[in-house]
Amino acid sequence: MPVRLDEFPIHQGPESMKYFLTSDRNVYDRCIMHALDRSGELQLAAGIGVYPGVGVIDGYVAIREGRRLTALRSSGSLSDDRMQQRIGPLSIDVVEGLETVAFHCGGAEHGIEVDLTWQAAVPATDEPRHIRRQGETTILDAFRFVQAADVTGRVRVDDRAIEATDWVGVRDRSWGIRPVGDATSPQRPFGDHAMWWCWIPLRFDDFALMFVLEEQPDGHRTINHAIRIRPDGRIEQLGWPEVDIEYASGTRYPVRARIAVKERGGRALELEIEPLGPMPLSVGLGYGPDDDGWNHGRWMGEHWIERVDHDLDAEKTAQRVAWSMIDHAARATLDGQTGYGIFEHLCIGRYDPSGFPDLMTMA
Repeated sequence: MPVRLDEFPIHQGPESMKYFLTSDRNVYDRCIMHALDRSGELQLAAGIGVYPGVGVIDGYVAIREGRRLTALRSSGSLSDDRMQQRIGPLSIDVVEGLETVAFHCGGAEHGIEVDLTWQAAVPATDEPRHIRRQGETTILDAFRFVQAADVTGRVRVDDRAIEATDWVGVRDRSWGIRPVGDATSPQRPFGDHAMWWCWIPLRFDDFALMFVLEEQPDGHRTINHAIRIRPDGRIEQLGWPEVDIEYASGTRYPVRARIAVKERGGRALELEIEPLGPMPLSVGLGYGPDDDGWNHGRWMGEHWIERVDHDLDAEKTAQRVAWSMIDHAARATLDGQTGYGIFEHLCIGRYDPSGFPDLMTMA
């Protein structure tokens, strides 16, 4: 049977919009939406994803207040109506495509309510296609777009009401193939696990910056994306970014980053980034193989809703944070201007440029 989307001339192949053009069970289509105040003490991340290969839709909203992280997650069966981005108390409303998007959480009985709107500050821009292989197997083949925004609205966590009046936001939508839900079978080892990654969207008063950088253990760069986006749509490519990250002693937790780049014509610029607070993606948000018994695309049954609370300084949680991809709320300076956004970083396993020969070596 056709679905409502089949009424529109948007097909990418000889198939109903009900189906992806791949039979890979790990197909996905999801988003993540960030918001933060300029102190970095308050940070929110929210998202909804669909996983057609396993018939699941799920979502989450996570709020960090200082070192306290509270998240509400929900999951259930994916319907044929992809125009409705809704699961349990969580929903996304595309008010105007690529301009205005709202996120709602009506979880009063769970102590969490959210009503926030992301209003575009600059046009959405494509990120480079991201492919990762493990041996001969493609484990990630994804495409994304990103957009810096201004965020307004309100949040309530238990008895704490929070007004978003001068918040900075970024949002990312991606689709393709990546590991989904429970593994289908044991995987043979393919050598030591290692990854060095930076995903850095930053919002300044009259422009935005976007960096996507990935390197192999020997420092060979496999993704190199550095642009400045103006509100009128102009995009300026920046030269090869030279990255210097300072880690807290005994960890791989970044406390400062510097990125040297050049404008076309050769003028040198230096971007300074100060992480203000962590949003670990595998603590409450469902990224990774297991997050308190859940991860994206895992079948949890119908109408599943769960709240989790974490003290990020508690020993058990801190151990999980140490091995997680982290989306740090960040303050940045460039050319005399101050901006805010997300410094997403992971350095795990061997990474020669920082002097890490193996998984357990720390700064």
